[in-house]
Amino acid sequence: MLLPTPFRPALIVVDVQEDFCPPNGALAVAGGRDILPVVNELLTLPFVLKVATKDHHPPTHVSFASNHPGAEPFTSTCTITNPANAAETYETRLWPAHCVAGSPGNAVVPELDAARLDAVVRKGTEARVEMYSAFRSPLRDPPLASAVSDMEERLRAAGVTDVFVVGLAGDYCVRSTALDSAELGWATCVVEEGTRCVGGAAAWEETAASLKDKGVKVVHANGPEVEMVKALGA
Repeated sequence: MLLPTPFRPALIVVDVQEDFCPPNGALAVAGGRDILPVVNELLTLPFVLKVATKDHHPPTHVSFASNHPGAEPFTSTCTITNPANAAETYETRLWPAHCVAGSPGNAVVPELDAARLDAVVRKGTEARVEMYSAFRSPLRDPPLASAVSDMEERLRAAGVTDVFVVGLAGDYCVRSTALDSAELGWATCVVEEGTRCVGGAAAWEETAASLKDKGVKVVHANGPEVEMVKALGA
């Protein structure tokens, strides 16, 4: 197989944590554990960098419905304001408390072949803002430094050219991670078999369309893009 030069792909495994997986997750995504065979197979491939992310929330996190009197998870929303610029706001959905630092639900699921990871990046540590993306919160004017991870720095240091994204959930953190990756300049794809959505199959159809509209490829685990990664080890 003729590979582009250079071709230095990275794999980002988003939030494969107990609280996002059945049977006991506080915010379990249906079929969340079903992605593990695909994810673990991808982890065996010769990506130049393999990074997982973890939601790592304080108990006071703004996305928890329990921190807003009268609010209900899944149906209520709140407005988040940039602490450095009151004119910049966005609306976010409220959730059950999940992935709280130090809790069992915060743990990466044991089925994940974590020994093959180069690093685990924590996100969502800033109580005042939502951070679906592995890179940063939606705040841009200015960015909130406490809600920016070192993911971009890691990818650039490794000379990464292409980013493959899998994990949970497809319609939230996977989507945001892939969109930020593309916006920051990487050729980016999401491996369809390696994700599941909070909103199920219908949400995935909408998510896939929105990703493609922004230049992110939706690929298959047995497709040519993954075969290119395999060819690096040939």
